[in-house]
Amino acid sequence: MPASLPAREPVLPEPVFVDLDIDDGGARVATYVLEPTDRAPVADVVLCHGTPWSVHVWAPVARALSRDYRVFLWDMPGYGASPKEAGRAVDLVAQCERFAALLRHWSLDRPHVVAHDIGGVVALGAHLLEDADFASLFLLDIVMLDPWGSPFFRLVAENESVFAAVPGPLHAALVREYIAGAANHGLPADVVEALAEPWLDQVGQAAFYRQIAQLSPDHTRPIVARLGEVRCPVRVGWATNDPWIPFEQAARLGAALPGEPEVVAFPGRGHLVPLEDAAAVGQAVRHWLDAGHRQ
Repeated sequence: MPASLPAREPVLPEPVFVDLDIDDGGARVATYVLEPTDRAPVADVVLCHGTPWSVHVWAPVARALSRDYRVFLWDMPGYGASPKEAGRAVDLVAQCERFAALLRHWSLDRPHVVAHDIGGVVALGAHLLEDADFASLFLLDIVMLDPWGSPFFRLVAENESVFAAVPGPLHAALVREYIAGAANHGLPADVVEALAEPWLDQVGQAAFYRQIAQLSPDHTRPIVARLGEVRCPVRVGWATNDPWIPFEQAARLGAALPGEPEVVAFPGRGHLVPLEDAAAVGQAVRHWLDAGHRQ
């Protein structure tokens, strides 16, 4: 096992639940804040997870950054510790609106945002479609450019009710295998379990397939069309062996953004690079944030 992998999932504080009052009827969001214990924070940083993850995908990086920065995390509604009730939209449009509303709730003035997977869509959508302002963006292996959505995504979208009804043990095995398959290096069993756990009970099983079925490239294309309008400095990070989103998308994404931002490569890592190599990701994010404060 590579030395960079955590032996045990770092512990986050208990979530604080925030009720958002927005046009879709509102949503209850599990939130987390970490900050330095012996000094004033340098700046505010918000970390956004993707699918089928939760704040736990960022836990090691969040802990490291919180030595100097005030770090905000949230489980998108439908994920992690946030409610997963049926009838609540979990599509990308709704999540973009919720992120912008959550930033207002936190009273954050131009925070730095670091986003992974569909968290990149949510951050960019909040910025470009909901007028949220950021000090900077660090985009890590994000879902954005076509094509995206695996054959498994399409199969679930066409058969959501069937998957939601499979026996629990079979579902649990599928979820664990799906999560483990995102990494290019084997993840410790306890890390896989922490990521799988929110999906394993009856409510979580239905929610797992519901969120897949509601994700659509139709919701990313309007954001792609406006990537040239991003109003803050951007850096792109990508794992070279990402089995879900090919490394070549990093250059394509950079070319669509203002100034063709630098791409930071994580050699040999997979889609779960924040956990596969938390030290390297944390160092890259910290270098980006620290460089911005020296300007």
